Amino acid sequence: MTPWSDYVVAALLLLSGVVVLAAGLGLWRLPDFFTRMHAPALASTLAAWIVALASIVHFSAHAGALSLHVWLIIIVLSITAPVTTIVLARAALFRRRRAGDALPPPLGLSHDVEHPGTGH
Repeated sequence: MTPWSDYVVAALLLLSGVVVLAAGLGLWRLPDFFTRMHAPALASTLAAWIVALASIVHFSAHAGALSLHVWLIIIVLSITAPVTTIVLARAALFRRRRAGDALPPPLGLSHDVEHPGTGH
């Protein structure tokens, strides 16, 4: 392995750690479950892509040829991460409905709501 590939892999892994730290901060700082879902879901997917890129660089430099077998992991994550997020959101909505709590407004209706005092 060449020293440049070690530096690239180290930089990519550090970048992945920073992205995951940002996701953790978003999880900690955002006010409710529905807004908290976005930070970890998006950032962890990005971090996984960065780790996969670091793995590709590492294995390609070690083997002396382009090694793309790590992309299978990313394909599985790209398929399962959105499905998991949707299932979690639906479970949270179900729990809120059962508890009688206020629900977030539907996305399609947010611009159709009349604003008091504006006439719109």
